[in-house]
Amino acid sequence: MFYTTDSNRHGLAHDPFKAIVSPRPIGWIGSKGRDGSINLAPYSFFNAVADRPKLVMFSSAGRKHSQRNAAETGVFTCNFVSRDLAEKMNLSSAVLPYGHSEFDFAGLTPKPAELIDAPYVGEAFAVLECKVTEIIEPKTLSGEPSENVLVFGEVVGIRIDEAIVRDGRLDMSIARPVARMGYMDYSEGSDVFEMIRPKPQQR
Repeated sequence: MFYTTDSNRHGLAHDPFKAIVSPRPIGWIGSKGRDGSINLAPYSFFNAVADRPKLVMFSSAGRKHSQRNAAETGVFTCNFVSRDLAEKMNLSSAVLPYGHSEFDFAGLTPKPAELIDAPYVGEAFAVLECKVTEIIEPKTLSGEPSENVLVFGEVVGIRIDEAIVRDGRLDMSIARPVARMGYMDYSEGSDVFEMIRPKPQQR
């Protein structure tokens, strides 16, 4: 099978693109508006993009509440989605009017971050506190802006529940991270295997 994306004639019942680019971490973004209202929303286009400095990115399809709050206040949190919180994460994806709390809707505990003025999920095993570094609108091949808005943030603080720490590492068999697959599918990343990188070859 081969098809071009301008036609998107793949012949399948559902578009396979997001199923191919998977699994993807879930950016569970906590934010606060200028009016003091708090917001929580999951983003399936999210990832860490650098380690020095620590940078993350989430992509909003249009100007949604998380993007608006991050742009207005310059801060946001990323909350770790574990298997025990998957259903509540899904609840927080509900489209609510601006100013209504997804924390309340999903039965989650908002906590104030240490270094920034944004809420985090009190039940989450780990939290990244982020300050916005830039917001961009990516362009298409024709030079036109796409419908997406990319929010980049530098991680300035990290919170970890020591319940998931074993032998100096985060134990994924305990943390049970959830990732987004294609369609409405999710996966759990507790089945871990390790591979050591090959050593440089001597010439």
